[in-house]
Amino acid sequence: MFGIVRPCRHRLGDGLLTSWTAHLCGLCLALRGDHGQFARVVTNYDGLLVSVLTEAQAPRAEELRRTAGPCPLRGMRTASVARGEGARLAASVSLVLASAKTRDHVADGDGLLARRPFAAAARRVAAGWDRAGARTGADLGFDTAVLTAAVDRQPLVEAAARPGGSLLAVTEPTETATAAAFAHTAVLAGRPGNAAPLAEAGRLFGRLAHLLDAVEDLTADEAAGAWNPVVATATPLAEVRRLCDDAVRGVRLALRDAEFTDGGLAHVLLAHELPRAVDRAFGATCAHGAAGGPGEHGHGAHGGPHGGGGQGAPYGPGGGDPFGNPYGGAPGGPGGPYGGGHGPGPGGVPPKRSLLAGCGVFLALCCTCRMCCQDEYEGPWSRKTREGCCHKCDCDGCECCECCECCSCDC
Repeated sequence: MFGIVRPCRHRLGDGLLTSWTAHLCGLCLALRGDHGQFARVVTNYDGLLVSVLTEAQAPRAEELRRTAGPCPLRGMRTASVARGEGARLAASVSLVLASAKTRDHVADGDGLLARRPFAAAARRVAAGWDRAGARTGADLGFDTAVLTAAVDRQPLVEAAARPGGSLLAVTEPTETATAAAFAHTAVLAGRPGNAAPLAEAGRLFGRLAHLLDAVEDLTADEAAGAWNPVVATATPLAEVRRLCDDAVRGVRLALRDAEFTDGGLAHVLLAHELPRAVDRAFGATCAHGAAGGPGEHGHGAHGGPHGGGGQGAPYGPGGGDPFGNPYGGAPGGPGGPYGGGHGPGPGGVPPKRSLLAGCGVFLALCCTCRMCCQDEYEGPWSRKTREGCCHKCDCDGCECCECCECCSCDC
């Protein structure tokens, strides 16, 4: 997964988390339905914003959902997922976005793409994604030529960048592409009056995405000698941060001018998660992921589902499971998920598994999707508590936004 809008489930709450997941699954299924199983690899967090905006403007949003069958990535559970033109437009944009990202990696010679055979194969895949995105876009009345033209123009813009030059000149192609995608959601939803403000929101979102990607890659690019717009234009990080903060404010102002049927999720993602994305890129860390006991930085400090020492703890009022086992009981004991009669090792720590046994448990975790979809699982070799891949938390303390129409604030 890639993208700058990666909301934490602790901040979204059950309602918005369910809706966000519906759009993520809807994008994935739209890619599979129109372009085959392999196309699902381009599912990304930013692309689903197009689906979110389309549904937020639709007069009867409930008609844009359907019940999808069991999926391994949802732990073989059914779910309500987004469908229709918004999900398909998100799929089209995601394909072109993934194509651009692949071309960028090829140009930078990242990893295996530094070798000619792999680079040639990646270019063919990227070209196929461009064609696939164009087909879906044409069905929806959206000309993806503006996206592909922006992708083609990007190398020329980068070649012209010089120290002291404008950093925003480098971000212009991305801004143009995202502005077009955001504006077309208004067309699909039958709200032409929203096209202008959403185009402005999209333009600034594209600027932000480009700048944050450059900041996150800065250290690696400098070490590898790869091209980076911040280095190429010799722009101080303080100025980059100012441009990012201005873009965040501009997105919020643009959203105020758009009319939504239910803009709750769109507001949270674009007005509240974007500032956190900026903080994350410039070095802020997640309080949930930090070390610390209950009441400090752990889940317990925010009343999270796995906090220790309270009535809300899932393993009784005495606190969390001392072995970090989400299934209850000693990991190797009768209550553990894998059976066996081995008790905890020295100091109460469960013994590590052998290489072969760990491989077996790893396969079991993958095949049952526990590693992806479960909040926590036991590490296959270390037996330490790990957090599920789909539940990685990057929030800064779970200060849930209770604001505006979606949430009661003025932003």
